[in-house]
Amino acid sequence: MIEKLEALRERYEALSQKLADPEVIADPGQMQRLAKAHSELEEVVTAYMQYRGVEEDLVTAREMLAETRDAGEESMLREEIKQLENKKESLQQQLRILLLPKDPNDDKNVILEIRAGTGGEEAALFAADLFRMYSRYSESRGWKMEILSTNPTELGGFKEIIVSFEGAGAYSALKFESGVHRVQRVPETEAGGRIHTSAASVIVLPEAEEVDVTIDPNDIRIDVYRSSGHGGQSVNTTDSAVRVTHLPTGIVVACQDEKSQLKNKEKALKILRARLLDKAIAEQQSELSQTRRDLVRSGDRSERIRTYNFPQNRVTDHRIGLTLHKLDTVIAGDLQEIIDALILDEQTKLLQRAEA
Repeated sequence: MIEKLEALRERYEALSQKLADPEVIADPGQMQRLAKAHSELEEVVTAYMQYRGVEEDLVTAREMLAETRDAGEESMLREEIKQLENKKESLQQQLRILLLPKDPNDDKNVILEIRAGTGGEEAALFAADLFRMYSRYSESRGWKMEILSTNPTELGGFKEIIVSFEGAGAYSALKFESGVHRVQRVPETEAGGRIHTSAASVIVLPEAEEVDVTIDPNDIRIDVYRSSGHGGQSVNTTDSAVRVTHLPTGIVVACQDEKSQLKNKEKALKILRARLLDKAIAEQQSELSQTRRDLVRSGDRSERIRTYNFPQNRVTDHRIGLTLHKLDTVIAGDLQEIIDALILDEQTKLLQRAEA
């Protein structure tokens, strides 16, 4: 591990020198590439330098302990050594995690799809609750959100809503949300006060750039039609809605929220690229062992991952057995504790695999 860390430190220092080179500064493209590479190394190199500093302090403290004859100083040095050893162990664990292979999509933006499942109108209202939960979480992270497509219901729910989130760490944080989310609560329309169970599915896709997924114009069919449902005065009078069909895979994406046909087409192609990238990733993962697929969480769409129990103010993530009795704050967008626990679980499994 030390050899690898030394190599990364040397690479980091070399990049630091290049970033100060006037020729590099004068080339915005090269400057951006080098700055990105430099930034990616910064966290692990900083932790490694702290680790080296702790090791040096330990050597000094042990030498002083061997030479001292003062009982008070000896006690103080033993306590310092104990603290330094604990810090060294903590930094070693941090470095092991930082050296783990990273998901190549972690830095990508996200396209998140929410669809009402079993439960009728109550499921559609729950889908709207999930949308608000993720939108408020994105606000707390400083991400930019854009609604790409909606299929609302008359009571304020969503049969389907597709949104994009742009910002640092969007996919790395939200990738664990794919799966079936179940809600248990008393609907407002329930006169008898009975608890109903309904569900909504969430699919999280890394946003695909054109360089990630190339779409041959001959492989798609584009249909335009008059949009229906909510919208401005011109929504139902012009052929602004767009349906894109990817002929080789049969994937169909429809967008009608914008008044502009061009904007609807752009959004539809954005969703299509993300779905094609997700399909390619799923096919690649299907070639790996079951253990590996579980480890990287391929996101089985049929898996029930979380239950939101309103009468008990309880949320349970079934994958890691985590239960929190603060559903009110979670549904209001405070997702970080759950996300941190899921990240820790994945890192633990990756470390176990790396050390096996």
